[in-house]
Amino acid sequence: MNSSISMIVMLVLLFGFMYFAMIRPQRKQQQQRQAMLSSMKKGDNVVTIGGLHGVIDSIDNAKQTVVLNAGDVYLLFNLSAIRLVEGDPATQPATPAATTTTTPEATATPEAPETPATPDADKSDDKPANEA
Repeated sequence: MNSSISMIVMLVLLFGFMYFAMIRPQRKQQQQRQAMLSSMKKGDNVVTIGGLHGVIDSIDNAKQTVVLNAGDVYLLFNLSAIRLVEGDPATQPATPAATTTTTPEATATPEAPETPATPDADKSDDKPANEA
């Protein structure tokens, strides 16, 4: 009886961990993306998922499309193709509260191991071996 109760408790804890480790952060990220897309307006600089940088010319929320001006070339994209809105505080990475310092020991590179000398190492001429 105790083993079945402990198994149920373990499963509940596992599902709780999965929710807080995977599902909740994904929902938060979806909400941030939706807020970014809904806050876009004409004149904002954006980057698409393909890496194209442009300026929003018009947005059609009914069709879920956006027209970008990319150097006097007007391109039509789905709203889902927008990766980020440049200058939007919601898309900027958070700055760390405290900076960490590294010690020289932690950043020192290990010495390269010495390569063993080979008999051909003393031949430094550029001629192939068959030409004498």
